[in-house]
Amino acid sequence: MNHYETVFILTPVLSDDQMKEAVGKFKALLVENGAEIVNEEEWGLRKLAYPIQKKSTGFYCLLQFNAEPSVIKTLETAYRRDERVIRFLTFRLDKYAVEYAEKRCNLRANKANQKPAEASAEA
Repeated sequence: MNHYETVFILTPVLSDDQMKEAVGKFKALLVENGAEIVNEEEWGLRKLAYPIQKKSTGFYCLLQFNAEPSVIKTLETAYRRDERVIRFLTFRLDKYAVEYAEKRCNLRANKANQKPAEASAEA
């Protein structure tokens, strides 16, 4: 199995529920095809570097997963068929990128665990 990372941008006209449903659809597609989801991040509504389909913002989502190479073709076909996706990029991570991604996830988890502790200490 290879390590992959995919980032996709959803159209900004979606509600939060619609956006989460779209992300859930792609996660379910990966799991159905035997992929193991390692990390999921929703970066939220962000400004695009340049207009795409006359839109200047979009919902950014990141999925990191382990899968066979054949799964990628299925995933990208689903991206192309879904009109909510305005851009996507999927790439295979080398061993150094995998190490970096793990460190990044651990740092985010540590920061998330520290913030509630700091809030209770201040109170």
